[in-house]
Amino acid sequence: MTPEIFQPTSLAGMTLPNRLIRSATHESLADASGAPGAAHEKLYTALAAGGAGAIITGYAGVQQDGKSSLMNMLMINEDSLVPAYRKLTDAVHRYGTPFILQIAHCGRQTRSAVTGMPTVAPSSLKDFIFNEERPHELSESEIEAIINSFVAAAGRAKKAGFDAVQLHLAHGYLLAGFLSSYTNRRRDRWGGSTENKFRIVSEILRRIRDADGDYPVLVKMNGFDHRRGGMRQPEAVEIARMLEASGCSAIEVSSGTVEEGLSIMRGPLFPSEALLASNFRFKSLPSALKKVLAPLIRLAMPSPKPWRGYNLDAAKAIRQAVSIPVIAVGGIHTLEGIKGVLESGTADFVSMSRPFVIEPNIVRKLQEGRQTASRCIECNYCAIMIEDGPLRCWHGRLPGSKR
Repeated sequence: MTPEIFQPTSLAGMTLPNRLIRSATHESLADASGAPGAAHEKLYTALAAGGAGAIITGYAGVQQDGKSSLMNMLMINEDSLVPAYRKLTDAVHRYGTPFILQIAHCGRQTRSAVTGMPTVAPSSLKDFIFNEERPHELSESEIEAIINSFVAAAGRAKKAGFDAVQLHLAHGYLLAGFLSSYTNRRRDRWGGSTENKFRIVSEILRRIRDADGDYPVLVKMNGFDHRRGGMRQPEAVEIARMLEASGCSAIEVSSGTVEEGLSIMRGPLFPSEALLASNFRFKSLPSALKKVLAPLIRLAMPSPKPWRGYNLDAAKAIRQAVSIPVIAVGGIHTLEGIKGVLESGTADFVSMSRPFVIEPNIVRKLQEGRQTASRCIECNYCAIMIEDGPLRCWHGRLPGSKR
């Protein structure tokens, strides 16, 4: 039977009003300690009131050295943060919407100028984007500490009232870095074979189960990337099977790494003006130089095609390999596209990021027949400009631009 988009359903023991999920999206709204505040409550309650089947937060850091270089990342690395999160979950739960905290460590994809600590990674491999320093290769004891930090973060999320957590295993961040042979060049028990590369994830899942019982743990993972020797679909399928065997509750399938440019969030044109206006390397440059650089950046960083539904092949392969729910994300912006994903058996749920940025009530609009597609034009300014300010929809325009 074809799943109904707008009928109540269940996911990892949570009751959802529909099959459309707000995917994790960094908002640049936390305070200096990484705590959520009034702006988060306003955003998340708008998403809940707008009909989102479930809400996954922007990523929350489990350790200071894994904090994002983007502005004002959420953190979940201290017990003192729990009361602020409890206030937030109480507000969202008044709408009956399941609320999931994404927990992450940014690994080498951050800056020590922001974290105040050296960057770390599975192997000491410099990043194309975050290339100010070579990351420190994690020691055995440091890996153990990171595992325990993820477990502690999940415990804090449970105390704060979140219905589940989602481990960020995608987009080149630390756990994705362990899973990819491009970034994991280790010769010890944390590298080499797929089983060894997966060990850090299996340990996190096992220890969360030991500490918190059947508390749901979802993951966001790459179905593939474009790095030489990196993640490819057959290995992603193998990892998905390992995730199910390790007690994972559901898998959201994404792709790509930050150093691949717009592979993660695709669109017809790289937003070079946004990059030049917000990125720490470029924003202080003279305007005349920025005009010269803009077309060169667009040439150097093209957005790969297809621009819509680019993770669906990987999602379908993973869904055919596991019995736990699979969530598809990535350029699924129309009602027809959503129906196609569910009717074809490609995935059990659809998640979206950018459509919720421009229209927090997009689900309600689709359900009531007011729209058949998101108004998002896939300019990706929202994804770039969060380096310099809070999340918002720019609809393809920068202040003072003529675009």
